Amino acid sequence: MAVDAVIFDWGGTLTPWHTIDGAEMWRIVCEPHFPDDHLDRAAAAHVAEVELWELARTEHRSATIFGVLEQAGIEPTDALIATYLREWEPHTFTDPDGIAVLRQLHERGVKIGVLSNTMWPRSWHEEVFRRDGVLDLIDGAVYSSEIDWTKPHPEAFSAAMAAVAMSDPRRCVFVGDRPWDDIHGAQSVGMRAVLVPNSDVPTFADAIPDAVISNLSDLVPLIESW
Repeated sequence: MAVDAVIFDWGGTLTPWHTIDGAEMWRIVCEPHFPDDHLDRAAAAHVAEVELWELARTEHRSATIFGVLEQAGIEPTDALIATYLREWEPHTFTDPDGIAVLRQLHERGVKIGVLSNTMWPRSWHEEVFRRDGVLDLIDGAVYSSEIDWTKPHPEAFSAAMAAVAMSDPRRCVFVGDRPWDDIHGAQSVGMRAVLVPNSDVPTFADAIPDAVISNLSDLVPLIESW
């Protein structure tokens, strides 16, 4: 069956995988804004973030970065958010191979979607894609921060299909780096799933991808073979 839509995970898939020390990141973010107690503030933010990601993992419930800050007792001032985004920026750049693949799929008339487990609002992601020159290539996107569920919940994948005006999962391919969230989740709703593995993501023995690629540049030839 032909592939009419390809839906991508964001972090670790459309962006190269980066290992990030969350506790240290929050320390750097908090230090200029809370000089007297930045270590306590950073620790509270890190704990809140870990707890909400654990809720996503175990119950597939979504959360937002503003929920993290509220739980940590930190006001999301413009200055603090600007520092946060500045520290995260090096980890947000779209893989050059990913940019090429998005353009190739767009030229072939294949719909392009994004489905990301994220605490960030849509506007932050769209600014990243706009900066990298690919926002106009994306036909639809779903960010877990704006729905009730995270991957691998079926509702997250259904929302992603709806975002690119697709109703038949057999005509959709999902591309991601997480065996549980991405591969298992996509296959559970009837999509084909392509794994772009990295060593830091936990395995899931029951998730057997339809294909494994080492680089996004391998995706278009794979899809054309289907």
